[in-house]
Amino acid sequence: MRRIEISIPEQSLALLEDGHLLKRYSVSTSRNGPGEREGSFCTPRGEHIVRARIGGGQPMKAVFVERRPTGEIWTPELAVRFPERDWILTRILWLSGREPGKNRLGEVDTMRRCIYIHGSPDTAQMGKPGSIGCIRMRNTEIAELFELVPPYSPVRIVA
Repeated sequence: MRRIEISIPEQSLALLEDGHLLKRYSVSTSRNGPGEREGSFCTPRGEHIVRARIGGGQPMKAVFVERRPTGEIWTPELAVRFPERDWILTRILWLSGREPGKNRLGEVDTMRRCIYIHGSPDTAQMGKPGSIGCIRMRNTEIAELFELVPPYSPVRIVA
């Protein structure tokens, strides 16, 4: 079975199959560090699953707002026109917590917090915290991971 392991200290995402490393990617988690509370803008820890895969068939750097493609393609010029946007690009793996009271239900619900693994602008630095809770990846890498990970795949996020 394939699973994803995300290390907040290492700012890395590992794709494993039956315990063997298939791929390792540099990522960017929250600039606020780890945490589960709604409104914290932190990256949640613990056991999760990929609840939904969004964006299959969309072009590279397709822009998403509220999980829907806007029809835009990210460019530096678009970023200048909309400096306030938190750019979610290319593909989305929407996470859902599996641990009630820790990352599921109530004030700590990962899915309700809209925590994703998603593509980012070319200017987003990987290997360093910088998001507002999500796990950012390079666009080519999230597109690759999207094809390798089926729905309901387990995801562990450790701090």
